[in-house]
Amino acid sequence: MSAEQQAAGRVVVYTVKVEFGDCDPARIVWFPNFFRWIDAASRHFFVECGVPPWHETEKTMGVIGTPLVDTHAKFIKTASYGDVLQIHTRIAEWRGKSFVQRYAVKRGDDAIMECDEVRIFAGRREGDPTGIRALAIPEEIRALCS
Repeated sequence: MSAEQQAAGRVVVYTVKVEFGDCDPARIVWFPNFFRWIDAASRHFFVECGVPPWHETEKTMGVIGTPLVDTHAKFIKTASYGDVLQIHTRIAEWRGKSFVQRYAVKRGDDAIMECDEVRIFAGRREGDPTGIRALAIPEEIRALCS
């Protein structure tokens, strides 16, 4: 079975209401805000799947979070204040020590943005309290999110 086949089709939707301060002078969402919302949608995905808070997974599995290591985005349409956006999040691929999280940002049926992120499950590096290292994907988390 390929990694793509192993990735479940579970989709979690995170909703954002665009505020005036999220926009540039042309009343268009300033692009970094999409990445802020996508980051929130990533954590929301794990919460909705039943993954405990990272401070708990650090104690039980050594996982301190899922930092981003690569991202690719495609902006399709603009959004403005007053819009309600739905960020559809899923795991597109599980790898050995990383995974691809895929996002589809929509306003109703309109596609606004698409984004793929490669993230890792990070743990603390032994002997270096500020260093991190990639961990193998915890089977408990994979099962919860599938």
